[in-house]
Amino acid sequence: MLEALGVHAVGFVFAPSRRRVTPEEAAGIAAALGPMVARVGVFVDAPPEEVLEVAEAARLTALQLHGDEPPQVARRLGRRYPVIKAFRVRGAPDPAIFRYPADALLLDGPRPGSGTAFDWGWLASVPAGARVVVAGGLAPENVCGLLQRFRPYAVDVSSGVEARPGVKDRDRVRAFLRAVEGCG
Repeated sequence: MLEALGVHAVGFVFAPSRRRVTPEEAAGIAAALGPMVARVGVFVDAPPEEVLEVAEAARLTALQLHGDEPPQVARRLGRRYPVIKAFRVRGAPDPAIFRYPADALLLDGPRPGSGTAFDWGWLASVPAGARVVVAGGLAPENVCGLLQRFRPYAVDVSSGVEARPGVKDRDRVRAFLRAVEGCG
């Protein structure tokens, strides 16, 4: 069903958060997803052994590292799963982040999970061909503008489609997906 709506990935938060799920809850949801929807686990500074254990139990297909994980952790995890490394965007662009060993880079606002956007002008400094996922402050009302102006690899939404913290609003999710699909 999610594939029909244009959903390419579903994220499961395993870090302390109001959105946190257990590996068992994630595995139940993952079992209901079709084969074309990626299952991404979100971790913050978790030990690599724990990440791999949770990834297997939850039936994940990719890992999103949202803490201060050093490059060697990403390389180790990347031998088993695609890795998405999240960075909080503050101030001037830092070209060093584009050397981080990840399959994609997620650029988020200064307070991830808060719905706060960063200055999208920062995206003008992204090297050609970089797989950049934009998060932070996205909603049905503004995602098309972002996509038309910068053409990121992907977008990531959470609070922008919630009815209340941690609870998705089906109508806002559909509106977001329609906006992404319609702005081509």
